[in-house]
Amino acid sequence: MSEREATLIAGDGIGPEITQATLSALAALGMTFDWDEQFGGMAAVENAGTPLPNATLDSIRRTRLCLKGPLTTPVGGGYRSVNVALRQEFDLYANVRPTKTIVPGGRYEHVDLVIIRENTEGLYVGLDHTFKIGADRRAMAQAMSIVTREGSERIAKYAFEYAKLHGRKKVTIVHKANILKATSGLFLEVAKRVAEQYAGVIASDDKIVDNTAMQLVIRPEQFDVIVTTNLFGDILSDEAAGLIGGLGLAPGANIGTHAAIFEPVHGSAPDIAGKGIANPSAQMLAAAMMLDLWGGGEVLLRPISPVPWSSGSGPSHPCAKCGEYTAGIAIGGLCANCTRVLERRASRIARLVAIGTTAVLAVYVAWTLPVERTARLVGAASVLLWYVFTFLIVKRVAREWLK
Repeated sequence: MSEREATLIAGDGIGPEITQATLSALAALGMTFDWDEQFGGMAAVENAGTPLPNATLDSIRRTRLCLKGPLTTPVGGGYRSVNVALRQEFDLYANVRPTKTIVPGGRYEHVDLVIIRENTEGLYVGLDHTFKIGADRRAMAQAMSIVTREGSERIAKYAFEYAKLHGRKKVTIVHKANILKATSGLFLEVAKRVAEQYAGVIASDDKIVDNTAMQLVIRPEQFDVIVTTNLFGDILSDEAAGLIGGLGLAPGANIGTHAAIFEPVHGSAPDIAGKGIANPSAQMLAAAMMLDLWGGGEVLLRPISPVPWSSGSGPSHPCAKCGEYTAGIAIGGLCANCTRVLERRASRIARLVAIGTTAVLAVYVAWTLPVERTARLVGAASVLLWYVFTFLIVKRVAREWLK
């Protein structure tokens, strides 16, 4: 494969280390690029005084292809989200979030769906204001959602063309047209008209967003491709990532007519930066998506399937409770501290239930059994066994519930 020029933004926090791990994997597979390394986020503030320098923008305009790590938007100072700014600057209207089971044995098996999110409109256009009433300067807030016929049509067409190109069978249009009749209603109307153009080739249906959120965790295998508006897509794609282990396994592509940016969708995680425990799987999968657009993506997917790995030593996954990346735990597992807390809480609940029910049983036994010694011993043994079994069963149920 010949070298192709591309922009590289390593990112903040764990970004540089997961990017380096990804570049090492690409190099080992002979997938080399002519990288134009640029800054973004906090690293750009330190080097150029702004989170999104003109040099970075110029590089993406020239190469039209970018792999970036997670970026941190500085708090305060009027800075916009760097990710949102990039999407709007290059009109990256399609956000593509594939979700597929990689590591077997989790709570959900055989998940294989793609969420395609309109990336430039909706509530994320930035028309967000507060109003003064009386002495309260922030007494009221208002956000405006912008949905256009053109924007809805192009994202719907992208979703159906994506399904056609990738051998997908069905596109589900997700909306809230029952309540948001103007904005979500327009999106649904346009998407349905686009669906008619693919009748007989790609099946389609539509679902209200809250029902979709429920159905994703009840029966995710019913979904193939989902197309939806900006906010709904943002929420549903993170929910879907939770089905396969979390954002550490979630890549994303931002596609426009003139440029494409690929990224892991998790944050910069500065608290674990430099510790060698950051999981580069999402960044590697983002690189695989980039190669898939250009060609040759399947070869990159092989070394990270079926088991994702960390840039340090041993597998590292986020704790399902606190989110801290911990070496040696399975996907959906808990770190040692959360395990101890959960065990204490489960034991406390089990003890209270066991004591309460055993006290009732003891009173009943004392009241109903004859006074003979043998009967009393049998009754006492029964009460003791009741306490033990109740404690163990309730503790197990409480442990699962508390997770």
